[in-house]
Amino acid sequence: MRRYSVLLIPDPEEGGYTVTVPALPGCITEGDTLAEALENARDAIQLYLEDLQASGELIPEETAPPELAAVEV
Repeated sequence: MRRYSVLLIPDPEEGGYTVTVPALPGCITEGDTLAEALENARDAIQLYLEDLQASGELIPEETAPPELAAVEV
């Protein structure tokens, strides 16, 4: 079983979350609730990996989780 970090970005105007997977470029989904966003992320990752496998491409592994930091400007 593989494990990938996901970034959940809340949408304060419309509600819900946009979800990206830093280790899988272009793997993006969304959900109206946190639980739905995470479930959709699982589905999106699985489909992404299945597509890579079907194309004969290497499946990326997340070697280290991304770090989140804030900067003031």
